[in-house]
Amino acid sequence: MIGMPAGTRVWLAAGVTDMRRGMDGLAAQVQTTLAENPFSGHVFVFRGRRGHLVKLLWWSGDGLNLLAKRLERGRFVWPQAQSGTVMLTPAQLSMLLEGIDWRRPQRSWQPEVAA
Repeated sequence: MIGMPAGTRVWLAAGVTDMRRGMDGLAAQVQTTLAENPFSGHVFVFRGRRGHLVKLLWWSGDGLNLLAKRLERGRFVWPQAQSGTVMLTPAQLSMLLEGIDWRRPQRSWQPEVAA
C-alpha cells in the first residue's frame, strides 16, 4: 500500500457499489451519497456485490488515484450496514486489503501459561 500522510482518514462506503464506476463516478458518489469531499486527501473504499473486488479513491495532492484489488479466493470483510460510512485506521485498511477480518484480528499464537 502507498504510504498515507499522517491524519489521513479511511472511509468505507457501506453497502454495495457498482464496480463499473470509474474515478468520476466514485468521486460523485463520495459527494452525493457520503456527503464528503473526494479531494480532501482522505481514502474512500468501495466494494462490489460479489465481495471479491474493492476500489480505493484517494486524492494525493496532485491528482486523483483509483486503486483496485481483487482477491483470488475469499471475500473482503465488510460492515453489515446498507448505507453510510465506517471509518478505519490505516492498520485496519491494511488488514482489509490482505483479506483479514479487520473487526476482530486474532493472534496467530497463544502465550504459554506458566505451570
